[in-house]
Amino acid sequence: MYKIKNFMLLTLIVLSLVFSIANAKSKWWKKILGDKDKTTSSLSNDDIGGAFKQALSIGAENVVSQLGANDGFNADENIHIPLPQNLEKVRKILKRIGMSGMVDDLEVKLNRAAEVATPVAKDLFVQSIKDMTFEDVKKIYQGPDDSATQYFKEKMSASLTEKMNPIVEDSLADVGAVQSLNKVMDKYDNIPFVSSIKPDLTGYVVEKGMDGIFYYLAQQEAEIRKNPLKQTTALLKKVFGR
Repeated sequence: MYKIKNFMLLTLIVLSLVFSIANAKSKWWKKILGDKDKTTSSLSNDDIGGAFKQALSIGAENVVSQLGANDGFNADENIHIPLPQNLEKVRKILKRIGMSGMVDDLEVKLNRAAEVATPVAKDLFVQSIKDMTFEDVKKIYQGPDDSATQYFKEKMSASLTEKMNPIVEDSLADVGAVQSLNKVMDKYDNIPFVSSIKPDLTGYVVEKGMDGIFYYLAQQEAEIRKNPLKQTTALLKKVFGR
């Protein structure tokens, strides 16, 4: 498993306390929910919301940086992008004539295209976090383990698809995936009695790339609720080091 290094260190600090009702340091959430606890009376909504957004921003940036690196998708068994199902059929047929290596190479290039396109998500995360209201923070706290991930999906999916599409399309050409596909299909189409296949690589890579990004957000969000760590910045210490 290809682990995301340093993923959401500050997010683990913040949201573990945000999401863990049992944790003693979650007292400040009583203020959010209307209980004027004396221990949190010095905290403003701006402090609380700012710390929450700070943690999410740092974490999202780390996710995008990790998945956008070389082998961010390709070497990670959790989010590695396999061939589309219709091309798996092509691989099996070409394997019979010793040409499956061409399809294996294409699979690597699909992952490379996702790695190149992933950084575009950074600005969308930043904007989604900026648009987050105090009511959003409360709903995420009160919701299921993947509430923050679902928030991002709702806010970002349409824009992320739109922005990733042209980048993935260009990337597929740049890394040679389009050329590889053409060579694979030339060999395949010359085999008698096979049915015609027209895979949509761009749409497929965009979909799987987004799945990978949100997969790790959901994984880390669930872990955040269980594992508190020490605070490291002034704002986080002010809000959570109480």
